[in-house]
Amino acid sequence: MDSGTADGGASLGIERLRILRELADRGTVAEVSRALSMTPSAVSQQLKVLAREAGVPLLEPDGRRVRLTDAGRALVVRADDVLAAMERAVAEMALYRRSPRGQVRVALFPSGAALLLPRVLAALADSGVEVFARDEDVPPTGVPRLLADYDVVLTHRDERAPSVAGPRVDTRVLMREPIDVVVPPGHRLAGQGAVVPAELADETWLSVRGGFPVDDVLRSIATVTGVQPRIAQRLNDFLVIEELVASGYGVALMPRFSVRHPELAVLRLAGVRAARLYELVTRPHAENRPAIATVLDAFHTAATTVTAPADRRTTR
Repeated sequence: MDSGTADGGASLGIERLRILRELADRGTVAEVSRALSMTPSAVSQQLKVLAREAGVPLLEPDGRRVRLTDAGRALVVRADDVLAAMERAVAEMALYRRSPRGQVRVALFPSGAALLLPRVLAALADSGVEVFARDEDVPPTGVPRLLADYDVVLTHRDERAPSVAGPRVDTRVLMREPIDVVVPPGHRLAGQGAVVPAELADETWLSVRGGFPVDDVLRSIATVTGVQPRIAQRLNDFLVIEELVASGYGVALMPRFSVRHPELAVLRLAGVRAARLYELVTRPHAENRPAIATVLDAFHTAATTVTAPADRRTTR
């Protein structure tokens, strides 16, 4: 086991740095032990060794738990650099083999997965890169924590909302998707190509849970009209929302490329900035791994095929 002192130039163990980063990401020793298949006592012991190697306290009591000290938080940022350097070394070896290979863990919000994942997988079919994909539907504030388990996270946010980028989080805007109003057949507005917020003041709404882009736009409509929207149901499955709208239970805001129901009337929303941005979120320098860079490129290609004809589309 490598060790050192503050005076002699500590040799900080790579795996112990990884454990420290896991604690920063997951919050508790118990969660780290589950993620790394270690016992809690083994995790605690390795963190104590790391503190001796660093020569400064890295953890302090926080009730019945522990939290990072200022030094601990600073070391986590450096741990990201060290672990990224190790990944770059592995990536360089992959370049010598002339082909990116390996598994890339990807999290996607469900409607984004439905739109882009088939195209991404098709683009990667002969690349030697295997994507392990999983749907994760969290508001933007929850996205950084997903990087504890995933290499790439596809997320979405209201175009006016801030990015989640930070010292340990890189983001890339992938595409912009307008948000439209969908109404049932026979609705008084169904024949219009566009609608202004004032025309929607008395509607019953079917919306998503708070904190997601569609709900942000609905709150903007409330600001413009001065009328608090009457929300009958909050559901995060757009297929369910479409069926309820088609059955006459209300109107809804829907991302343009997610509308599938053939009977719904889709109306452009005028007078309000109404769109969501798709973003790819990674650790800094993640693209230095050829496999991850290949996946990021596949997402950009998929987004281009979706948005290229967008300007030529007309609402139904």
